[in-house]
Amino acid sequence: MPERHDESPTERVADPDAEGWIDWAHHLPSPNQDARPPDTRIDLLVIHNISLPPGEFGGHWIQDLFLNRLDPDAHPYFAPIARIRVSSHLLIRRDGSLIQFVPCERRAWHAGISSYEGRERCNDYSIGIELEGADLTPFEDLQYRTLADCTRWILARYPAITLERIAGHSDIAPGRKTDPGAAFDWRRYLDLCR
Repeated sequence: MPERHDESPTERVADPDAEGWIDWAHHLPSPNQDARPPDTRIDLLVIHNISLPPGEFGGHWIQDLFLNRLDPDAHPYFAPIARIRVSSHLLIRRDGSLIQFVPCERRAWHAGISSYEGRERCNDYSIGIELEGADLTPFEDLQYRTLADCTRWILARYPAITLERIAGHSDIAPGRKTDPGAAFDWRRYLDLCR
């Protein structure tokens, strides 16, 4: 299968700020999203990592997963996950580039079965950011910079999210998830956000 280099053009939305689109991100709207419950206050940011196949970087496989077009025959790892419907608000590639799949005002399907401070269904009230990476592989300088830029944008727009209300996927799904992993430098990231 030939590798695609251009996923699709950035979608232009009438009022990106009202919907929570980051204007400097590349927009690839995922079908794996829906409305948040009425009157939901967005008050949690969740940091993840992802690589497809596991431990391999580059290519279009993550986008394909979030856009429901992952070829189950392209790699043995893909067959059992190709029909899973998942997404994230944002993906930060190894080169620091930013892709937005879901506007922040809507619910992305990133957390799965989850709980934060006794409150379940974290997808309802959180924003999810995926870093292209793996638990034990150091993240790139450009990824930390882009992550800090995104975080500052999110904190300004959603004041209920503070630096104290940023969690890893492992924090909201302990025993089930381990990301962003031991290689993620929390102190560096939070210092860049200040």
